[in-house]
Amino acid sequence: MFDPITDTKQEVANASSHGLALLAACLATPKLLAAALPLGVRAHQGVMVFAATMLLLYSASTLYHALPSGRVKQFFLKLDHAAIYLFIAGSYTPFALSQPSSLQSVIALSLVWAAAAAGFLMKTLTRHGSTLWSTGLYVAMGWLVLLAALPLIKPMPPLGTAWLVIGGVAYTLGVVFYALDATVRYAHAVWHACVATGTTCHVFAVLSVLDQAAPLRH
Repeated sequence: MFDPITDTKQEVANASSHGLALLAACLATPKLLAAALPLGVRAHQGVMVFAATMLLLYSASTLYHALPSGRVKQFFLKLDHAAIYLFIAGSYTPFALSQPSSLQSVIALSLVWAAAAAGFLMKTLTRHGSTLWSTGLYVAMGWLVLLAALPLIKPMPPLGTAWLVIGGVAYTLGVVFYALDATVRYAHAVWHACVATGTTCHVFAVLSVLDQAAPLRH
């Protein structure tokens, strides 16, 4: 048994993996915003939320792993884990807001963000860091969000749906490595790589939805 967070070489890998993901997220954000802009305010706002939560997550994770031990590192640990809930909800938001508004989409979006807010508060107000059960909760919430998104994205081509599902599988596979990070060297960095892969897939899924969406009125 060992602690991947106190192992300097592993911590460099952990910080670098999500540092690269943060760079990729910064590069993807202008493309996402440009793709949403012609579709109206709602679609553009949905993409802004997705991009903001994506950047928050990868910034918090990179800073947490890059900083030396201390109170600031612990602050970013809490923010890193809490931001996952926001990113799950943020990943659903562009799918909901790129389609014409309906009672179903409003209720689903409200429930998703209520769950995200509860998870965020739970993580920021408790003393302990992430646990395996909370990671399982991330996965369960993520797949529920994916299932909620499917009825809203009927115009999306099969390739876009495939990106969405593959992304979900990548996130889920990453949990296996997260569970092994105390016994397998660099498993935490592999977990990071799986998360980054899932995010990449969902960026392509969002772009696919935006490409197919009819322009929305303000």
